[in-house]
Amino acid sequence: MDKKNDRRGLGRGLSALMADVNMDNSRSAPAVERAPDSHLPIEKIFPNPNQPRRVFEPQAMDELAESIRQKGVIQPLIVRPSADGRYEIVAGERRWRAAQAANLHQIPVLIRDFSDMEMLEIAIIENIQRADLNAIDEAQAYKQLMDKFGHTQEKIAEGLARSRSHIANLLRLLTLPEVVQDLVRTARLSAGHARALIGNLDAEVMALRIVKDGLSVRAVEDMMRKKTTDFAGVAASSRRTSPEKDADTKALEADLAAGMQMAVSIEHAAGGGGVVTITYKTLDDLDRLCALLSNAELSDALAR
Repeated sequence: MDKKNDRRGLGRGLSALMADVNMDNSRSAPAVERAPDSHLPIEKIFPNPNQPRRVFEPQAMDELAESIRQKGVIQPLIVRPSADGRYEIVAGERRWRAAQAANLHQIPVLIRDFSDMEMLEIAIIENIQRADLNAIDEAQAYKQLMDKFGHTQEKIAEGLARSRSHIANLLRLLTLPEVVQDLVRTARLSAGHARALIGNLDAEVMALRIVKDGLSVRAVEDMMRKKTTDFAGVAASSRRTSPEKDADTKALEADLAAGMQMAVSIEHAAGGGGVVTITYKTLDDLDRLCALLSNAELSDALAR
């Protein structure tokens, strides 16, 4: 595969890739009809296995299927030929699914010869542009753009008209336990609730409590703030009772700081336990810290 497709900047060549892709939304105004290249039997079309969207909201799908029963598929799907004589969906899986539910036998398509990388990039960006994409799937889409195409947060923000803070905040949601992420995907937990739980060792337990008790985002933020204050009190008490750190603690601080490339302070409490403080200087440092805490890279850092 041509390496130049792997690392091109977002925005350069993007308009050419997206020229045929209509970011349709069943809740928006009717789109302008475009002439398809062909009509294909619905059974000759199959979905992209790397489709970033994992959740298709049933009510929205029912509404789209009813619209298709009445008016047909207005916007053609984008597909590419497959070696087995079928066609793989590049953009328009929702329409394909809804057309099946509406019992259509064939649907209009635009046939394009996209590479695997171009296809993935289009699928990711099409989903990001949809307003109803849940926060976790949106974050995963941004992560794919960074991991597979080498795009930076700044470049993604510029190319997709998003703020860098919006992208950074969503990416941090991926540091949460899978149980919490699944609650966000299924809309039982809001992105605001989830953000308040980032960095909390009891995030999973807290998330289930939020769902059970119907706690507001403000209530969760207040709880997290109180917990942080309590820990700060433990640290302050520890500093008063143990002003001089032992050699082992200082060595551990140095090892952690070297591995993470950030300042680390360890404060032992009188009754056991204590507080570890990691100081970051930039948002990029915070992003890297979140990545370290969420995967095996932390073990590597500690081992160095």
